[in-house]
Amino acid sequence: MSQQQTLFSVLPPQDVDTDDCLQDYTYLFSPDILKDNVAFITGGGSGIGFRIAEILMRHGCHTIIASRNLQRVSEAAKKLTAATGQRCLPLSLDVRQPQTIIAAVDEALRQFKKINILINNAAGNFLCPASGLSFNAFKTVIDIDTLGTFNTSKVLFEKYFQGHGGVIVNITATLSYRGQALQVHAGTAKAAIDAMTKHLAVEWGPSKVRVNSLAPGPISGTEGFRRLGGLRADADAHISMIPLQRAGNKTEIAHGVLYLASPLASYVTGTSLVVDGGNWLTSANHFSAILGSASPSANL
Repeated sequence: MSQQQTLFSVLPPQDVDTDDCLQDYTYLFSPDILKDNVAFITGGGSGIGFRIAEILMRHGCHTIIASRNLQRVSEAAKKLTAATGQRCLPLSLDVRQPQTIIAAVDEALRQFKKINILINNAAGNFLCPASGLSFNAFKTVIDIDTLGTFNTSKVLFEKYFQGHGGVIVNITATLSYRGQALQVHAGTAKAAIDAMTKHLAVEWGPSKVRVNSLAPGPISGTEGFRRLGGLRADADAHISMIPLQRAGNKTEIAHGVLYLASPLASYVTGTSLVVDGGNWLTSANHFSAILGSASPSANL
């Protein structure tokens, strides 16, 4: 093994904290592993979704990035195309409203003629004690995360995957593995998606559709990480409890998605890939340091 290969086995790939493309990228996968594929990515205008789009595009994939904020995905699409040379179509949709998904998928199919990969990345989250969580706030997170994942998957299946096969990757979380304070809404929503992943993998497998989940840990350069870091008085102590002794980055999550979406995972379906440095195995789940700082209510 060369010194370069040894370093790659222990060091994280380079990343940037902002919603900008990587200045430098070293290929660990074949550069054309997704050549001529088309990926539909919800929440692709920022954070993890943006980096997923970039990494897929760097490996030959065209993308559709879709969210409620058309201006955000339009600006992101320009950056992604300039950096990768691949097509990126920005579209507006609300994953809670099936008619907007249908319209977006119809437009994507009109322009690209096919969609091979769906990345369900749209999500809503915040820190809040269960006792302070409004009924509507809980419902809103379930609507975006769980119903949004089902709505988009169902539309893509009916519009294209059922007759052509495809790959679905659902971005979930480890929150429900032990139970997490201040996260009953997000943990419940993501646990439901993990269950949905298994059910859809079984039902849609005969149509040559693979369905998997990916559960990130603490990921730097994301809004969720910034919010958590800003509230926690013991952020450094939390990081030190992670077996790999650091937070992850967006490129590492995107590489996990790239694996699941690629032919390398051709016999992988109905499972969840945890990409968290071992965080959920060792880190505290009570957030005692921020209970006093967390918003006492959420009235979305």
